[in-house]
Amino acid sequence: MFNGQKEHEDEPIRKAQEFIENNFQDKITVDQLASMLALGRRNLERRFKKATSNTVVEYIQSVKIEAAKLTLESSRENVTEVMYKVGYSDNKAFRTAFKRIAGLSPLQYRKKFVATG
Repeated sequence: MFNGQKEHEDEPIRKAQEFIENNFQDKITVDQLASMLALGRRNLERRFKKATSNTVVEYIQSVKIEAAKLTLESSRENVTEVMYKVGYSDNKAFRTAFKRIAGLSPLQYRKKFVATG
């Protein structure tokens, strides 16, 4: 699983990261995280970006796409099944985020992995 960007001293942000990593298949909002950590939304977003170099939304997407990559590598589930498994319900949004983060479409990623694996 994606375990990046924890080399910081901001404990509430680390808790947010762990929550995202443990619940990536659910819909997670910035407001929900802010409420859970008793922080204002803008304060959470500012601190999260400072600690991780990512926005909260970018981090959530990275975790979801990393989970999708692992599933594509290790299972025979089709792309739509993988999309739902990692918490996406919009095919276009999933493929766009996957391509932006992984550099390949989900099918290209699987083909490359199967060819080299």
